[in-house]
Amino acid sequence: MFGSLKDKLRGVKEKLGLTIESAAEAAPEAPLPAGDAPAPGLEEKGMGEEAQAPEEKASKKKSTFTERVRVLVTEREVMLGEKDVAEPLQELEIVLLENDVALPVAEAIVEHMRSDLVGRNRKIGASVDTLVMDTLRRALLTVLGEGFSLTGYIDSHERPVKVLFTGVNGTGKTTTIAKIAQYLRKQGYSVVIGSGDTFRAGANEQMKTHADRVGVKVICHQEGADPSAVLFDTVQYATAHGVDVVLADTAGRFHNRANLMNQLEKIRRVMNPDLVVYVDEAVAGNDAVIRAEEFNNAVGTDAVVLTKADMDPRGGAAISIAHTIGKPVMFLGVGQSYDDVIPFRPEDVVDELLREEE
Repeated sequence: MFGSLKDKLRGVKEKLGLTIESAAEAAPEAPLPAGDAPAPGLEEKGMGEEAQAPEEKASKKKSTFTERVRVLVTEREVMLGEKDVAEPLQELEIVLLENDVALPVAEAIVEHMRSDLVGRNRKIGASVDTLVMDTLRRALLTVLGEGFSLTGYIDSHERPVKVLFTGVNGTGKTTTIAKIAQYLRKQGYSVVIGSGDTFRAGANEQMKTHADRVGVKVICHQEGADPSAVLFDTVQYATAHGVDVVLADTAGRFHNRANLMNQLEKIRRVMNPDLVVYVDEAVAGNDAVIRAEEFNNAVGTDAVVLTKADMDPRGGAAISIAHTIGKPVMFLGVGQSYDDVIPFRPEDVVDELLREEE
């Protein structure tokens, strides 16, 4: 997942690490603490540089960049200036943009790193690459937000918790609802699905098939029925039978189709959902970010689910959406089976992006 972005970030980390290492080496050395100074006459006794064995000298020359960047610069202080980090941060911004990270989000990441690195005295008592990794990690976590725990929400709210799913055509919304139903059922919650996509031919049959496979009841009306009535009946069923969660499907639609958006507003009034969840494809990149923002402006959004994250080498949508619309990502779809949906945890995503290949 996000393989292209991971590879590019690795190069930026190395360049930034080399920049900091160079600045640290140019900084004046702090005096050695008492007791750490070389013993008088040490070099005369053959312990200096020239007395080292040829094999030892050769092994030192073979040190790679990765090894050098991890060397402790003990008791050194370094103050980085704008010029020190300008080139690697510019490269970072380009890498982010090339991997579908929205411009405002790329700028926010770069600015966070700049403010974290520039103009502060830093005592480099740990490895330089750790400093780089920690700075980049904080910047990414800042834009990714906190994520959203659906189970935590269910546990803290009156039941049934009603979740309305929206999104454009063809993004895997119906299948995603079945995956989330499976996830919740395995977590011990009872679930009923409302088949509110009453206009797409075969939508009821598709949802019934999914619901049967994951062992969840589905409420549906005939094709062409009022979706508000379907979802009203679903909520009534959940209330009467003590069901924990209602997952409500809707027909895919674009934000600029006034009649369909008005219908969605009616559904919201009748169903009164606790959460409105927008579903789109991670592989759509910046298009997904733009559509999420437009849907949020038109009908509101409480959380986002991104499908096909396993097929997305760039990761731009996953990084950008939460920051752009100010709403958390709740789940990532990562495969074809009903178990292939995972809660979106920002720390896990950052770990994946910054993980060094073994």
